[in-house]
Amino acid sequence: MSRRQTCRPWLLVLWCVAVGQVASAAWAAAGHPRLLLGAGETAALRNEWPKSNLFAAAVARAEARLAPYLGDPPEVPVPRDAGGGGTHERHKANAILLADAGALHQWTGEARYAELARQLLLRYAELYPRLGLHPERSSGTPGRLFWQSLNESVWLVHAILGYDCIHDALDVDERRRIENDLLRPMAQFLSIHSPGMFNSVHNHGTWAAAAVGMTGYVLDDERMVRMALLGTGGDGNGGYLLQLAQLFSPQGYYLEGPYYQRYALMPFVLFAKAIDRNEPARGIFAHRDGVLLKAIHTTIQLSYAGRFFPINDAIREKGLDTMELDHAIAIAHGHTANPALLSLVDERSHLVLSADALRLALAKEAGAEQPFPYASQHYRDGPAGDQGALTVLRSGPGPEHSALVFKATSHGLGHGHFDRLHWMFYDNGAEVVADYGAARFLNVVQKAGGRYLPENLSWAKQTVAHNTLVVNGQSQFQANAEEADASWPTDHFHEARAGAQIVSAVEDRAYPGVELRRTMLLVDWPALERPVVLDVWRARSVQASRFDLPLHFKGQMIESVPVLSAVPAWRELGEGEGYRHLWLVGDAALPAGARWAFTWLQGRRFYTYSVFANVDGRAHLARLGAGDPNFNLRPESALLLRTAAAKELSLVAVLEPHGEYDAAREFTRGSVPRIAAVLRSSAAGKDVITVIGPNEAQLQVALSYQRDPDLQHVVEAEGGRFKWRGYYQVSMTDAISPKEES
Repeated sequence: MSRRQTCRPWLLVLWCVAVGQVASAAWAAAGHPRLLLGAGETAALRNEWPKSNLFAAAVARAEARLAPYLGDPPEVPVPRDAGGGGTHERHKANAILLADAGALHQWTGEARYAELARQLLLRYAELYPRLGLHPERSSGTPGRLFWQSLNESVWLVHAILGYDCIHDALDVDERRRIENDLLRPMAQFLSIHSPGMFNSVHNHGTWAAAAVGMTGYVLDDERMVRMALLGTGGDGNGGYLLQLAQLFSPQGYYLEGPYYQRYALMPFVLFAKAIDRNEPARGIFAHRDGVLLKAIHTTIQLSYAGRFFPINDAIREKGLDTMELDHAIAIAHGHTANPALLSLVDERSHLVLSADALRLALAKEAGAEQPFPYASQHYRDGPAGDQGALTVLRSGPGPEHSALVFKATSHGLGHGHFDRLHWMFYDNGAEVVADYGAARFLNVVQKAGGRYLPENLSWAKQTVAHNTLVVNGQSQFQANAEEADASWPTDHFHEARAGAQIVSAVEDRAYPGVELRRTMLLVDWPALERPVVLDVWRARSVQASRFDLPLHFKGQMIESVPVLSAVPAWRELGEGEGYRHLWLVGDAALPAGARWAFTWLQGRRFYTYSVFANVDGRAHLARLGAGDPNFNLRPESALLLRTAAAKELSLVAVLEPHGEYDAAREFTRGSVPRIAAVLRSSAAGKDVITVIGPNEAQLQVALSYQRDPDLQHVVEAEGGRFKWRGYYQVSMTDAISPKEES
């Protein structure tokens, strides 16, 4: 699946070819290893690694993993199972054993590790020529060892690392058999025999290019390396450099989202390390203004409490403690010596066995680390940074800070979800307003062979599964990925000032004849103990439309005002577009202008979500799990405000964190919200939102939606005359009276 190119593709091809010709002379053949480790490098550092407790522990863990196989190497079975099955897991584990065995041979000098890798490689060299396509192959991109070729690429990346490290411990005949019967045929299968996948601008193509290119360096095959860099045609219409140009924004944001940014990062940085070691004149880490090093930093920033923001087809448990980040952090520190990266390493970290990782560990233990600077960021999407953005607003750098994530990006190719103007919220070290992520049990063979479940299409990708407006019960773009890939939200505005941070965007392509504008603020208001979230919607439709606003929350319900009436016989909220998976369990009428205040408890803190709309509606409490005969979905809860049909919707919501709950010490404090009311005054396309807090304290947010910072705006409304300049103004007062500024 390749992305629709929007940045003059013919210029991009010429640029890629030009870059590919830098340092075009064949690299000087060097001794092995020549990928993560350099010839003679480990010998020079062999006396250093025992001085590092962290690195010595990493070596000891690797030795413990390999110990059971030193006398009797693991089996190399004929492929039979899809993801999560026995043969799948065995081949995956064998690849990691190969990489570990090779590295341990280099670091310890012990021949037994080379012998383990030798036996495994020779067994695979015997098996691979006899294999056809995998019996459980997935459609489109089948492998031979694995059900999809992606896994084959990952296997080869690990295997070539191991082979590189034991190359000089093999005799000429063994090298010939391994190279001619295993490594070259696998590289050819992934490239020449799979050109559609290999030349794609997608994480599958990245893994394949890295596997083939790294193999080319180890085998002294310049043609293979060139193909990896420039595609099977050698013309820049595929390959690593095109992927590097198309998949990252100038800031290093990856278009498929943080989960896949983490996954794609490993082949990107491993191949870059191999390029830099073998052809340093290419300056790969300076390429596109250092976009790869920026991407590593961005990947870390797109996390909270060590877990990635789970947008798109994300497995929610993935975070900074993954193998991909182990490699990326070590390589980034090796090139930048950034002391903040050291704070991401501790006794539980699984350091990779590389020279960069050793130097990282030594710097950590020398006390050079600094805290990682988590901060508010506006990450532009697209190769030129003009295809939407993912914005993260943080209240501070501490581990329990508040973080608001606002998704107004491009679709994200086949892994994208139909969730323009969607948001999430984290606080007190936990997820509060949630994204479901992917409907998948990764590598659990009982669940569709570890593949994406049918509910990934019928639920997780659909708009109602996210915290954004749904129009007339339909998903955005009618759930058509090709249409969604062709556009992105526009009219972005963001600013992160001390005390008040704002982000705003417009989506006018998701629903024909409908314009949606969402503006969100994270405000540190002294009248309240925690930062508060303001959510302002302006929706216009050519025809009267029904609007649904879902909010998927983590925690336990405390109360609702108005009181929700329990539905004695649960029924589905709808028939399609994700609605058939939601049980309606609670219901209440909500007249225009009335407040729906819903309070829940998450961890040790209370949260109250207050919603005000200008049209009549109903408040719903829903539970996930309807239409799920195989019990694939997690039993989670959601709120849903459903409006009557209208051409215009003005909606304001406020999320207030408050209080504390301590079950162990048996005390509760501040369980009642302190926000009393929210008023909205609108005129000439402008808004003034007034939040009434404790002791009649006032928080006022004025919005013009116009970028000119010198343009003055006036709104005449109940309670006074409001004046301000620029896109917005936030003011706070102690009494209920409008604040005038000129």
